Amino acid sequence: MTVGKAKIRLLLVDDEVGYLEVLSKRLGKRNLDVTTANSGQQGIQLLRRNDFDVAVVDLKLTDMDGIDVLKIFKKMDPDLSVIILTGHGSEQAAREGIEKGAFDYLTKPCDLESLLDIIHAACTRCVQPEPPDKH
Repeated sequence: MTVGKAKIRLLLVDDEVGYLEVLSKRLGKRNLDVTTANSGQQGIQLLRRNDFDVAVVDLKLTDMDGIDVLKIFKKMDPDLSVIILTGHGSEQAAREGIEKGAFDYLTKPCDLESLLDIIHAACTRCVQPEPPDKH
């Protein structure tokens, strides 16, 4: 799964380090360029220094609320597609994320194929086709 010929650049933000590492490896094997952050603040710092196509953000982080991270990400990069991951029972909060500009949300633990489908959909929505040559 790539955008054009380039790998999809994914920012993955989750404070559960074990989950973050496993998910990062699994997505990396699917030809995504994954950068991880284990806190909201680290995610914000990474977004300041890098361009990403999609961000996947856990709703419940130890240092910040995932909705706050979403709001900051959207101010920093309005075109960035943000997918919210939420624990079971937090679907209402995730729906609030949609209202605040999230592309979509999934409950954890999420099915890898479902997450990949949403990442791909988020990327194709953001990638603008090049205008035809007018010559």
